[in-house]
Amino acid sequence: MITSVLVANRGEIACRVFRTCRERGIGTVAVYADPDAGALHVREADTAVRLPGAAPADTYLRGDLIVKAALAAGADAVHPGYGFLSENAGFARAVLDAGLVWIGPPPDAIEAMASKTRAKELMGAAGVPLLAPVDPAAVTEADLPLLLKAAAGGGGRGMRIVRELSSLGAELTAAAAEARSAFGDGEVFAEPYVEGARHVEVQVLADAWGTVWALGTRDCSLQRRHQKVIEEAPAPGLPPALRTALHESAVQAARAVGYVGAGTVEFLVSADGRPYFLEMNTRLQVEHPVTEEVFGLDLVALQLSVAEGTPLPPEPPRAHGHALEARLYAEDPSRAWAPQTGTLHALDFAGTTAAGRAPDAPRLRVDTGYSAGDTIGVHYDSLLAKVVVWAPTRAEALRKLRHAVGRARVHGPGTNRELLVRALGHPSFTDGQVDTGFLERCLDALTGPVAGERYAAVAAALADAAARGSGGVRGNGAGQGGGGGAGLPARVGGWRNVGAAWQRKTYGEHEIRYRATRDGFVVAGVAGVEGVPGVEGVQGVEGVERVESVQGVERVEGVEGIADDVDVDVDVNADVDVRVVAVAPRRVSLEVEGVVRHFEVTAYGDEVHVDSADGSYRLTARPRFTDPSRRTEPGSLLAPMPGTVVRVADGLAEGARVIAGQPLVWLEAMKMEHRVTAPASGTLTALHAVPGRQVEVGALLAVVTDTAQEETT
Repeated sequence: MITSVLVANRGEIACRVFRTCRERGIGTVAVYADPDAGALHVREADTAVRLPGAAPADTYLRGDLIVKAALAAGADAVHPGYGFLSENAGFARAVLDAGLVWIGPPPDAIEAMASKTRAKELMGAAGVPLLAPVDPAAVTEADLPLLLKAAAGGGGRGMRIVRELSSLGAELTAAAAEARSAFGDGEVFAEPYVEGARHVEVQVLADAWGTVWALGTRDCSLQRRHQKVIEEAPAPGLPPALRTALHESAVQAARAVGYVGAGTVEFLVSADGRPYFLEMNTRLQVEHPVTEEVFGLDLVALQLSVAEGTPLPPEPPRAHGHALEARLYAEDPSRAWAPQTGTLHALDFAGTTAAGRAPDAPRLRVDTGYSAGDTIGVHYDSLLAKVVVWAPTRAEALRKLRHAVGRARVHGPGTNRELLVRALGHPSFTDGQVDTGFLERCLDALTGPVAGERYAAVAAALADAAARGSGGVRGNGAGQGGGGGAGLPARVGGWRNVGAAWQRKTYGEHEIRYRATRDGFVVAGVAGVEGVPGVEGVQGVEGVERVESVQGVERVEGVEGIADDVDVDVDVNADVDVRVVAVAPRRVSLEVEGVVRHFEVTAYGDEVHVDSADGSYRLTARPRFTDPSRRTEPGSLLAPMPGTVVRVADGLAEGARVIAGQPLVWLEAMKMEHRVTAPASGTLTALHAVPGRQVEVGALLAVVTDTAQEETT
């Protein structure tokens, strides 16, 4: 019997394994690199062992240190989680050689599937359908498009789509370099890239007594950079015959390598319904919760039981209902998925499943490795949380998940939350018609301007004004006709019986102007503002008789109950009537076109988060004056994120000629590579990027003097 488990991993998966261990009365041991010293998985474990250093190669990829940590902490078993050493046969053997229980498949099975090229040979011999590999040295135009893949790993690392023969050499070099950095093995192979295909996988679970379960299908087609974003079980819209064929092929694959434990067999399903074997992941998958929810199982508990030698029942339980999982990442989808770092101030999901709920009621589950106050750094994956919903039907699960993600309080670095909300509501997704190219095709529509951000900025400005005053403020209720105020307003700059000066607050591109009267704040639509000065007319304020002064609206007469002045926000859409209902330091109510909307406002210095039923907004207050020291030379290439310079373009040196859009520097952050390209065609006049150098966001990497500037000088 296992009494104590060391998890050779970090973050969300370590916390997930610890949860099951606690429920089963098993002790827990964490390992941590220096950046993770205060991480949630370290805090939740019974004991923890430090792995000195920061880079994965020095810490979580050091199998010898992890085995030593397990022995020192008195653990009798090791769970690898996913990623890092989870599919490393040498590590599995080292664990077993140390007399510890390995909670995973036999090393020989891992080794058989570790190389995707070798795995394809085995699956072909076992009769599993697959895509024939293509020799990169013999590629012709007829073979395009191709998909390059790292032979030794997954997670999208080392993967490239090649659509032009001229780019094949450069993409092979880039894929091999990324694979070598991520997995210590630069082997890359090529196979046909299937346009419009779905990514469908089968969860398998096998014991040491010959029983192999096929636990349904999962659809993981919604991906970015070949990494999954939204997954669901069962895969929607599969014909029964195809579903049966996938189950049978997955079981064949597991039996072919003598598999024991939890694993996943992944397939590509073409637009015409033909399945092709992709790979077998000899570990637990990130998306395993959707299978757990549909089958009512705890896959980690089953991994533990199988590792202890307990046989599985002959048949798995029946599937019931539908489950979806959305991965919340700290990244900016509108800027090439650039990772975001900083302090996570809040991560709250209302309505997580409580004990005693009706069995068929929709359930919400959140798996995360973070809590409020944690720091999101650059060394590891950008996954913040997995939001999982189960419901009796797909439509109910979809609605519940969209609501849960949209209403969550996620304060801190930017995330892909808005993309998730929009994707979950996209007709192609709701109809179950998504393929692996969906995000690439629809990215602009999924990352465009957020509706309502202007009103969130108004709420932020008024909440800031109230916070700097002496308390809450009531609006005049109508903005036109008064009578709604109660008590005196906060002292926001003080009220005087003269035309008060405009107060201004800018968030991003939104400049908010407001004033406080003795009846509170008022925000109304202004039409005809050609620029200030220059008020052509005022609409939307009932009873206006005369406007005096074009230097901002200084005086409006004839509005009952508002003394001699009314506040007008010139940034609110001229065609929309906006009125202030109530203002407090953390809550603002605005009436927009007759509908009262509430905004919860939380400020962390210049960073402001505004949450509402219509969406959540992350705003940054802009200073009134630009800091001259922050100005940069034209043509400067600045690091778009903190990270490590992993390489510069071959032959790149000061004085070199470059063209606009040419990749010059590659940064690695959060387990992904990001290209920094030339902003213009011209001459490289400075190069500060050095491979291995750690840089902060905004660090100067290089300077390009563009051709037009060279000609004028």
